[in-house]
Amino acid sequence: MNASSLVAEVRSGQRTARQVLEEHLARIASQDIELGAFNLVLTDEARSQADAVDAAIASGEPAGPLAGVPVALKDNLCTRGIPTTCSSRMLQHWRPPYDATVVQRLRAAGAVIVGKTNLDEFAMGSSTENSAFGPTRNPHDLSRVPGGSSGGSAAAVAAGFSPLALGSDTGGSIRQPAALCGVVGLKPTYGRVSRYGLVAFASSLDQIGPIAANVTDAATCFEVISGHDPRDSTSLESAAESVTAGLQHGVEGLRVGLLAELCGESVRVKQAGLQSVGLSGIAPDVISQLDQAADVLEAAGATVSVVSVPSVVLGLSAYYLIAPAEASSNLARYDGVRYGLRVDAANAAEMNIESRTAGFGAEVKRRIMLGTYALSAGYYDAYYGKALRVRTLMLREFTNAYADVDLLLCPTTPTTAFELGAKTADPLLMYLNDVCTIPSNLTGHPAVSVPFGVGDDGLPVGVQLMGPALSEPVLLRTAAVLEDAAAAAQAAL
Repeated sequence: MNASSLVAEVRSGQRTARQVLEEHLARIASQDIELGAFNLVLTDEARSQADAVDAAIASGEPAGPLAGVPVALKDNLCTRGIPTTCSSRMLQHWRPPYDATVVQRLRAAGAVIVGKTNLDEFAMGSSTENSAFGPTRNPHDLSRVPGGSSGGSAAAVAAGFSPLALGSDTGGSIRQPAALCGVVGLKPTYGRVSRYGLVAFASSLDQIGPIAANVTDAATCFEVISGHDPRDSTSLESAAESVTAGLQHGVEGLRVGLLAELCGESVRVKQAGLQSVGLSGIAPDVISQLDQAADVLEAAGATVSVVSVPSVVLGLSAYYLIAPAEASSNLARYDGVRYGLRVDAANAAEMNIESRTAGFGAEVKRRIMLGTYALSAGYYDAYYGKALRVRTLMLREFTNAYADVDLLLCPTTPTTAFELGAKTADPLLMYLNDVCTIPSNLTGHPAVSVPFGVGDDGLPVGVQLMGPALSEPVLLRTAAVLEDAAAAAQAAL
């Protein structure tokens, strides 16, 4: 059952928050042994929260917009007194002394935090296979990955363990697993959701957002967690606005651009003569669903055209210099002294080396070394400085594109979910999974992935809508049109 229906039942007294919670806990207990979506299930804490919601409703107090809704948290969001591991040995036993702002806002809205979900270590990965505690599996096919790095959160929603979950998105880590698991994932405008209490990976790229079973629930959760936070220096001071109110307003008159560089095999792109500019590797079955999504939007009253943003082809290279460079700086704090894992040694230098060697996994070490190299004397301008210039170019070109269209449409992922272990031996092949999602992180713009049909293998396909800064209301009402069309097509089968 979706979050909106649960809230209605809990508010009306048809069911209690405790009853709702127990149903979800039973499902987790019986099925998560196979999926591995959770690092920690907060059974006792969740029951206390659910009972508090029921007591508040019984006494006539106002019920929050997420009253009684179980919510899963990616395990890089701080929870006071509760382990926050980032799926790393380095933080395996760390208990933060404070809650992340988004956690505080969820609880104030009546949500029940049901557990902490698995992720690629320190959010570095695209398949949730880099976790120190084992991989998460895709609920649609246990031999496939759920995507990453928020794979645990996406799998939890897809499996019905919780109607809502939070993830973090640095290069696509909300949208990519949402697409592979057949759920909705929203990366908000950078600064629209507070990062206070998010364990940092790449601070200029990280953003927290919702993963949900449907667009309405994602919009409701976004309203709850967004808004200015003085504890986050990058938090936007723009006034909060409703995104749920306009979800059914449709797309009449909207201008949608099919992003040529990511849709080279699309029928429309070929007709425009721009297929030669596209990146290779987008599967034909994904492009087929994308073309159908464009047809749906056009039939609903939108104008669909083909748009070129040439710098998109440079996004992957720029990202894998900027993100590791920031990670190299952010992860320097894990030194065996201040907090986290410590491995004793003969002196401080050896202790630092031994602690980091034991605490970090292979992918984290790879990115730290890459980032440190890119920032080192003699290489800064050649690598990191050049990547920053590409980022500026990309922002300029996207801004120009949005002068002609309101939104851009493209795939979320190049393929449907791939098999566990298929890409772990080739980091570059794994990194290519982020090629469609990275641009929105580099620009700071919002984007949403919405399920739209299935591929040739019967697994979910996600299509991505990208928009300019603060365009979440338009993105989500457009996603709602695609969602309704996909549901109608499924019902007709």
